[in-house]
Amino acid sequence: MDILVTYDIATLDPRGERRLARIAAICERYGIRAQYSVFECRLSGVGLQSLIGELADAVEADEDSIHIYRFDRPIRDVRMSLGRDRNPTVGDPYIIQPRNSSDL
Repeated sequence: MDILVTYDIATLDPRGERRLARIAAICERYGIRAQYSVFECRLSGVGLQSLIGELADAVEADEDSIHIYRFDRPIRDVRMSLGRDRNPTVGDPYIIQPRNSSDL
């Protein structure tokens, strides 16, 4: 299933900044960044439950908010983009190349 994850993390202190980095890292493992605090993900039911569990452990419920939207169709079928489109889209393969030989 395709889902969209959005978050707003309070970064008024170093703890908030660490939470923001942790939540972004969690989302990066499950999907691709569409915007700074927005991720598009294609997950199984088990993957979705895993994502929810990790985010629930990382969020400070009194200060932060995370929203997860489930789509009944692929995101590409319901998304309208204005301006610069980004690549890759959810489900597309992508190639990671090292910057130089020391990265191998």
